[in-house]
Amino acid sequence: MSRSRLLPLFLFLSICLTAFAQEWPAKPVKFVSPYPPGGSVDPLARLFAAKLTEALKQQFIVENRTGASGIIGTEYVARSAPDGYTFVFIFDTHAVHKALNPKLTFDPLKDFAPVMIVGTAPMAITTAAAKPYKSFADVLAAAKAKPDTVTLGNVGNGSLAHLTTIVLNQAAGVKFVPVPYKGGGPLSTDLIGGQVDLAMASTAAQAQHVRSGRMRALVLTGEKRSHTMPDVPTLTELGIPVAAYAWWGILAPAGTPRPIVDKLHAELVKAIRLPDVSKTLTETLGMDVVALSPEDTQKWIAGQMTRWGKVVQDNNIRIE
Repeated sequence: MSRSRLLPLFLFLSICLTAFAQEWPAKPVKFVSPYPPGGSVDPLARLFAAKLTEALKQQFIVENRTGASGIIGTEYVARSAPDGYTFVFIFDTHAVHKALNPKLTFDPLKDFAPVMIVGTAPMAITTAAAKPYKSFADVLAAAKAKPDTVTLGNVGNGSLAHLTTIVLNQAAGVKFVPVPYKGGGPLSTDLIGGQVDLAMASTAAQAQHVRSGRMRALVLTGEKRSHTMPDVPTLTELGIPVAAYAWWGILAPAGTPRPIVDKLHAELVKAIRLPDVSKTLTETLGMDVVALSPEDTQKWIAGQMTRWGKVVQDNNIRIE
């Protein structure tokens, strides 16, 4: 077909896609949260669902499809119709699914259309208020005195906290025992109850418990102190060269029309700028909001996959 004939066709398709996006959403939109309530992903999805329902006069529904460290819900979205009515809220574990699961049924990059990385946050190593550890120096002393006895909970085998624990063990010359949980909620419950000595999770997941006095924050994994926990030092400050960040993102199935992706991104940016949403993200959830573009979101995920995939490979980590 000649170029002169193709041009009208492309223009026609462009007009159709634009009109389609302008009409979107014409029915309820599903936000899939692949992690259980009690962590940080579920409240983030519900926050945006409420604001977009109000702004777009169409219902945005949060559906929890949990299990396998987020794989079950994420796979569901990868296999969903790319029509702009199903999205998934991902956590940092998305970057290690492929490295940990050679038989993974979806590709974390190719099977999704990126929408946004909403924000990042350092992780905090915390302990229950009743535990004897008053500082991270106390924890290191205990771990060195009795290797393989101090337990450090995380949100699942292969999670960023699990991998950071391995890197921390190597950098600090200790042997914390990683203990996997199915989400931030169960982890926090067991930490407060004394079933695990320490927990490593995002400041978003733990800030409320630290403020309530039920948890004590000992150290952060960021390169600088967090506005959520300004009195808590970083590993770098203590001479341990380890830095790692939790992060949250939103993806659509691959093939979702770009005008719809762009419209959702624009609406999310508008929501983030609302004073109450900004306060919730930065103060309650402890994020540094970044609101990356779809292109930068794809680059971010690819970079995280390269970094943490190497940790998985170098340490021969496998999901049991």
